[in-house]
Amino acid sequence: MRRLPSSRDDDWRDPNVSSVPPDIAGERARRASDFATRPRPSCRPTRSAHVGIAGAGFSGAVIARELAEAGHRVTVFDTRDHVAGNCYTARDPTSGVMVHVYGPHIFHTKWEHVWEYINRFGVMRRYNHRVKATVRDIVYSLPVNLHTINQFFGTAMGPAEAQAFIAAKVESRDEIVSFADQAVAFVGGDLYEAFLAGYTRKQWGTDPTELPASILRRLPLRFNYEDSYFDDPYQAIPQDGYTPIVEAILEHPGIEVRLSSTLARSDVDAFDHVVWTGSIDAFFDHEQGRLGYRTLTFEREVHDGDFQGCPVMNYCDRDVPFTRITEHKHFAPWESHERTVTYREYSGPAGPSDISYYPVRLVKEKAQLLQYVELARAARGVTFVGRLGTYRYLDMDVTIKEALDASAVLNTGLATGDKLHAFVVDPMA
Repeated sequence: MRRLPSSRDDDWRDPNVSSVPPDIAGERARRASDFATRPRPSCRPTRSAHVGIAGAGFSGAVIARELAEAGHRVTVFDTRDHVAGNCYTARDPTSGVMVHVYGPHIFHTKWEHVWEYINRFGVMRRYNHRVKATVRDIVYSLPVNLHTINQFFGTAMGPAEAQAFIAAKVESRDEIVSFADQAVAFVGGDLYEAFLAGYTRKQWGTDPTELPASILRRLPLRFNYEDSYFDDPYQAIPQDGYTPIVEAILEHPGIEVRLSSTLARSDVDAFDHVVWTGSIDAFFDHEQGRLGYRTLTFEREVHDGDFQGCPVMNYCDRDVPFTRITEHKHFAPWESHERTVTYREYSGPAGPSDISYYPVRLVKEKAQLLQYVELARAARGVTFVGRLGTYRYLDMDVTIKEALDASAVLNTGLATGDKLHAFVVDPMA
């Protein structure tokens, strides 16, 4: 793969600003020209399959690498001018802070092979994610733990006493239908109203009584003082950000990357097979209507010193319009900076020109999705993968795992000539 601009360079883009500052734009134009004219290493794969991949995020990059290592020729397209998708990181030139440009991403996994895979391509630094929450002008720890419970109720209970106390507050329901039903069955009405009701309404734009219970399959509730947000054995953030890792995955003589370029439905016949990691409805030109997504808007600020003392502060009160503030230098505690970058984060419905973050997957959207799944299964020569391709919310480690699984299926099918199906993971499951 031709060398891509690195996030180690001092380039930063606010995704909510339509124009790029002239100095950054000029540097990007120079790099794009250099990238386009630089000779690519010769590639003579042992097998002749030419695969087109839409999307240079983790899904597309991992599949491209696995196919290239199997001897196939791969062309990766991305409509953005950078790789890594929403995991893109870049240094803020005013502070030197490594910024998670599209919002923070924490790598965590229980799968050793996924942990080993990402470590092939960059230095992962152990990172223990902790989140705080402001409720009625008081700061608490999340997930809800023994400290949160004692602080909120003004008590000094031990684990067993607190467990019995919460059990007495839990509200049993004859039928669990909504998010609100599920929440009060887990933690009771007091904690639900304080930490979940307002935040959820802001995040999804819908009253929690209208959201399905499946959104809240499991709520961490700890009767000890452990305040680590995740409990996976492997938790880390790349030392140099995510962008160099995705660049390294794509660095193979059998891979060509075309940035600011589109792979369309009409291009499928130009390849032996296509892997689509973009929105499934976009592939079919939204002929069944646009699937619903939530998008995020960020208000970026630069401050001197330390703004809030933690990476993430949730704001749970419904009358606070934003959901949280993230402070990016705390995602790299091995670095030291005199200034700091914060994002004030707002959630809203995604329009046609917005970045899609969270699939809504309510009754209407599931009916639409089924129509697109049927269209996909009838299409020839394309496999849909990843968060957008299957219209599912996926953590980063699941994205990588499913990309590796899909790669194994694709490599087998390309080698044997067997039919390749539209999905490796059923989006309706």
